[in-house]
Amino acid sequence: MKPLHEKLKNPIYLFLITVLYGCILNAQSKSIDNIQQNNMETSINNIIKQLTLEEKVVMCHAQSKFSTKGVERLGIPEIWMADGPHGVRAEISWDSWAYAGWTNDSITAFPALTCLAATFNPELAGDYGFSLGEEARYRKKDVLLGPGVNIYRTPMNGRNFEYMGEDPFLASTMVVPYIQGVQKNGVAACVKHFALNNQEHWRDKINVEASDRALHEIYLPAFKAAVQEADVWAVMGAYNKFRGQYTTHHELLINKILKGDWAYDGVVISDWSSAHDTMEAANNGLDIEMGTGTDGLGTTTLNHYANYFLANPFLEKLKSGAISESVLDDKVRRVLRLRFRTNLSKNRPLGRANNVEHHEVARKVATEGIVLLKNDNNFFPIKDDKDLTIAIIGENATRSMTAGGGSSELKPKFEISPLEGIKARYKNARILHSMGYETGPSEYAKVNPPSLDQDSLKAEAIKLAKKADIVLFVGGLNKSHLQDCEGDDRQQYGLPFGQEDLIRAISKVNQNVGFILLTGNAVEMPWLDHVKGVMQAWYLGSMAGHAMADVISGDVNPSGKLPFTFPKKLEDNGAHSFGETSYPGVNLTQHYKEDILVGYRWHDTKHIDPLYAFGYGMSYTSFEIENIKSDKENYHQNDNIIVTCNVTNTGAKSGAEVVQVYIGKPKSKVDRALKELKGFQKVTLEPGHGTHLNIEVPVSSLAYYDETLSDWVVEKGNYLIHVGNASNNISKKIKINIK
Repeated sequence: MKPLHEKLKNPIYLFLITVLYGCILNAQSKSIDNIQQNNMETSINNIIKQLTLEEKVVMCHAQSKFSTKGVERLGIPEIWMADGPHGVRAEISWDSWAYAGWTNDSITAFPALTCLAATFNPELAGDYGFSLGEEARYRKKDVLLGPGVNIYRTPMNGRNFEYMGEDPFLASTMVVPYIQGVQKNGVAACVKHFALNNQEHWRDKINVEASDRALHEIYLPAFKAAVQEADVWAVMGAYNKFRGQYTTHHELLINKILKGDWAYDGVVISDWSSAHDTMEAANNGLDIEMGTGTDGLGTTTLNHYANYFLANPFLEKLKSGAISESVLDDKVRRVLRLRFRTNLSKNRPLGRANNVEHHEVARKVATEGIVLLKNDNNFFPIKDDKDLTIAIIGENATRSMTAGGGSSELKPKFEISPLEGIKARYKNARILHSMGYETGPSEYAKVNPPSLDQDSLKAEAIKLAKKADIVLFVGGLNKSHLQDCEGDDRQQYGLPFGQEDLIRAISKVNQNVGFILLTGNAVEMPWLDHVKGVMQAWYLGSMAGHAMADVISGDVNPSGKLPFTFPKKLEDNGAHSFGETSYPGVNLTQHYKEDILVGYRWHDTKHIDPLYAFGYGMSYTSFEIENIKSDKENYHQNDNIIVTCNVTNTGAKSGAEVVQVYIGKPKSKVDRALKELKGFQKVTLEPGHGTHLNIEVPVSSLAYYDETLSDWVVEKGNYLIHVGNASNNISKKIKINIK
C-alpha cells in the first residue's frame, strides 16, 4: 500500500478527498444551522411559558408610530422599525407623523427600486441591500420596511417608483439578493405590500377581483421568492381588499398561501392603518398591528395604542374564550423569532452610514440603471469642450428628489443635483441654467417659497436655449402628490406643468435638445420628435447628479434596461384598455380584466407596438448575440434547459449587454402570453471582445397555474425559446419539446 503523501500526488485521489471534505463541511454547516434553529425554538418555547396573557398581547401591537413594546422583566427588547426601501427614513415623533427633529439621522439615499430593477444585475441588488442594511443597523433599527415588489400594472400608480417593474421573474430575481443583503446585518427586511396593492387611488377601500392564475403567475411570485429563496423575516400586509376581504388579515392570502403553502415562519406586520377587525386580525394571520388610528399620512390619535384591534379588544376576546390562546401563542412565537434574528442575536454587526462604500454602491446602481432610450446621430455622450455652451433647463435639474413621495421620503446627508453633477464633471464647457417651469413646493416642504411666474420662466428658458450649443432638458415628474407619490395616483399620462409646450418652444430655437427624464413611471411622449436624445434617469438619491454626469459624458456606458413597458398611449396598456371597471374601478371594485397579460405580455400577445419595450435600452457601443442554441431539443419535466450563445462587443467602447431569454407555448390548451421572461444575464465586454453565455431555465418554471387543480402544471408539447436584448428585439427563436 502506498503511503498517504504518495496517494495525494494522484489527482483522482486528491479530487475524491476534496469532495469528501466538502461534504463533511456542508454537513457540519447544516448541522450547526439545525442546532441554532433548535436552540432558538427551545428558547422561544421557554419564554412563552413565562409570559402573562397581557405581556403576550402587548407584543402584538405598536407602542409608538414605529415601535412595539418589549418585556422588561424578562429582558426582551422593543422592536424598532423604519421606513425604506431606498434609505432609512428620518426619525418620526413618538405619537405623531411629525419629524422628531434629530440632527444625527441623515443617511445615504439610494436610487429608487425602479432604477435597481433596470440594472438587471442581481449581484448589484445584493450590494444595495447590504449597504442599506448596514445603514439601518447603524441607526439601531430591527425592521426595514421594504422592499416593495408589487407588480407594475398601470403607469398611473403613484407608488410604482418603489417597486421592481412589471415582470414577476425580474422582480423575483432582484428581490432575493436585496433581502439577503439587508438581513446579513441582523436587520429584518419586510417585503411589501402583500398583495395586489397595484394602485394608490382608493387604496384603503378598493376591492380587487383577479383570477387564481393572475394571482399565482403574476402577483405572488416575487413574494414567494422572498419567502422561500431569501428567507425574509417580515411581510407587510396591504391596504386593499381581495375578493371582499382586507388583505392584511386574509384567510386565503395569509393563512392558506403565505403561512400554509409557503411555510412562512416570520411575522406579518400590518401597513399603518390596514387592520380593520379584531376577529379577522387574530384568526387570519396578522402578527403585529401598526398605525391603527391614523390615515397613514398625517393625522394621529394620541395614546390610542391600547385600543388597537390586537390590543385590549384582543385581550378581552382571549379572556372570554372567543379566541384560543394558541392563536396568540403562534403570533408571539413569530414575534420572538423576529427578535432572535435581530435584536437578540449575538452575531449582529455594528453597521455603518454615509461611508464612501455606500456612496459608491449608490452611484453604481444609478449609472447601471439609467436607460438610454433615444440617441439620434450619437447625441450622447457629450464631450467636455471649452468651445461648448450647454444650457441646463428644467426644474428637476435642481429640485430635491429625496423629499416627498410618502413613506419613502428621505433625509440624506447630501444630494447631488443634476446641475451640480454636470457642473462638477464639465470643467471646460460653459454651463448655463434656467428653471423653465415650476411645479410648486412639495407638500412635505417645511418652507413654501413664493410661486414664480410661469410665462417669465418659459421666456427666460427660450432665451437661454438660443445662446447654447446644446440643451439638456431635465424634466419629467417629481415626488409630489398626484405624481410619483404615495397616497394617490397620477391624473395624466403626459408630462405636467407645461413641459411639452416648453420642449417644443425650445426645439424651435435650438435643434440640439436632449431630455433627461426623471420619473418612476412611463410617460406619453408626443414631443419625442423634438429631441435628439432621451435618457430615463429615475430618482437616483444622494449621488444622482454625479451618476447622470457619468453617463451623459460617456465616463460610464449606459447599460440599463426598462423594467416596464412604455405604451404609446394609455389605452394601449392592458389595465386601461377595458375602461373604468379595470382601472380605477367602479363602486370601489375593480376587475383585472387583462388577467395574466400584464405589460409586455399584453403588447406581445395583442400585437400592440409599444413606444419603448420591456427590456429595452441602448448603449454607446454595439453588440452581437450569435450562435444561439439550446443544449438539446427534447426535455423532461425535471430537466434544466441550457440556452447558450456568444456575445461580442462590436463597437468602440467598453459596455454591458443583457441577454434575455423568453419562452412561449404555441397552441397551448390555456390562454397564454406569447412569451415570458425566464432568464437573463448581464455581461460586460471590452471593444472587440466576446464571451460565451450559459443561461439555465428549469423546465418547471414553464408551468402554468391550473385553476381546476389549484396547482402548477407543465404542459407537454412544443415551446419556443426567444433570445434577444429586449422583449421586442429577438435575435433567434428555438423550438424545443417537453415530454
